[in-house]
This record gives sequence, C-alpha cells and structure tokens, in this order.
Amino acid sequence: MNNWFVYIVRCSNDSLYTGITTDIDRRIEQHNSGKGAAYTRSHRPVRLTYSETVENRSSAAKRESELKKLSKQDKELIVNKA
Repeated sequence: MNNWFVYIVRCSNDSLYTGITTDIDRRIEQHNSGKGAAYTRSHRPVRLTYSETVENRSSAAKRESELKKLSKQDKELIVNKA
C-alpha cells in the first residue's frame, strides 16, 4: 500500500500552497513544469517547505483540509518548525 503525503510548497510570490500526493518528487516536478495545480502554474517555481506522511488518501484529504483552513501565519509556524 502506498503512503500518502500532505505537503506545503512556497510559491514564487511567497504564498503557500497545500496539496496531497503519493510521490512528492513527482508532484513538485509537475508543479514546476506547469502540469500541477492551476494556482501553482502561475506562481512558479515552487519549492517544498513541509511534508508529513499519512496512512491513506482519506487521512491525507482530511489533513489537507485542516491545513488549508489555517491562516498564512499559522502555516508559517508549521513550515518553520519542520
């Protein structure tokens, strides 16, 4: 069974984008090549600033939702602790 990851990338405009994947390296490559999310397409390049492993897709989606609800300031605290 594949591990799922929740990740945060820092975009070129200093914004933070949160997503989920089973392969972080591939996903960052997709974001940086313009084949990732619509948001990151116009804010390239991105760099990985945080990731955590979760058990399954459901847990990843739940954690992603929790992180997306946080303020940028709170996300920065998470990123800076990593």
